[in-house]
Amino acid sequence: MSHKLIELGWSAHFMMQLRDDELQTLSVARVTQVHRNQMVAISSEGEFSLSVPGHGSTGSYAVGDWVIYDSQFQVTRVLDRLTVVERRAAGEDARTQLIAANLDVLFITTSCNKDFNIARLERYLAVAQQAGIQPVVLLTKADLVEDTRDFEVQVQKIDPLLPVVALDTRDPSQITPLFDWWKAGQTAALVGSSGVGKSTILNSLSGSSAKTSGIREDDAKGRHTTTARCLYPIGEGRWLMDTPGMRALRLYEVSEGVSAVFQDLVDLAEECRFGDCSHEAEPGCAIQTAIEAGELDAARLKRWQKLVREEQYNSETVAQSRSRSKNFSKMVKRVQSGSRHMKGDA
Repeated sequence: MSHKLIELGWSAHFMMQLRDDELQTLSVARVTQVHRNQMVAISSEGEFSLSVPGHGSTGSYAVGDWVIYDSQFQVTRVLDRLTVVERRAAGEDARTQLIAANLDVLFITTSCNKDFNIARLERYLAVAQQAGIQPVVLLTKADLVEDTRDFEVQVQKIDPLLPVVALDTRDPSQITPLFDWWKAGQTAALVGSSGVGKSTILNSLSGSSAKTSGIREDDAKGRHTTTARCLYPIGEGRWLMDTPGMRALRLYEVSEGVSAVFQDLVDLAEECRFGDCSHEAEPGCAIQTAIEAGELDAARLKRWQKLVREEQYNSETVAQSRSRSKNFSKMVKRVQSGSRHMKGDA
């Protein structure tokens, strides 16, 4: 199935990055799947596989990327992204992991059961705010409760203007209105925990058959989930990305996003008597005054402080790791250069 480039999300932002020689000899495509050693991409010519230079790792590419490729179907470079979602990778290694690129809308999906978690929603919102992506919170399994208003109120305490949609994912008539959140040439992504109904929503919108499964009653989590990110066409030039359920969204370089989600606390902190106020027991702390007056939930302060510390630690750790790696590479090159000189002298 072929698509016009504009239907794939191509815009002047990407066109302006092409050099004259690239316009004449190379082609562009959008990445729809990323595997360990190759990628699947789509262009006006259809869908096909792409390899990366040296048949190396695809870790520096994301689903949604626009890339330039040659006649051998090998990527020559990736174009600068409009938006990007990434996190610090799981495990002890100080690495980052690309989640998605060039998104317009982020459907943050949670359900009206034990999965509902304000702290997790704030994490996703911080990522969306940092990237400049429109967030929309989807409250699934609305059929399991008599009234979803309590969940909606909890979400909108974060931001009264934050869009919240409660729905029963099994009812197509409740899924179809989601089309109104993005238009032709735009891309949305579904994020959230396992088993909250992301694949069911995808199936309803796209007519695809992404694998879904039942839910364990003891913890409201899915038994089997999507294992790879993939970009799906869902009609009229819209694109939708499904993502695996992420056990942890470790924040990385989203300090501005965290501040945006907790703007009320940021504003209050500016009224504190001391510029380095820790908001614990200092005199003249505007935040503690608001808590004592019942105007602010103390738990929200704790969540803000936790995200600020985590974001700083992850970002600094990754930066330090990259610096060490860069210094090590320079040392190896110096040793290799010295060895060549010694051989020449001999």
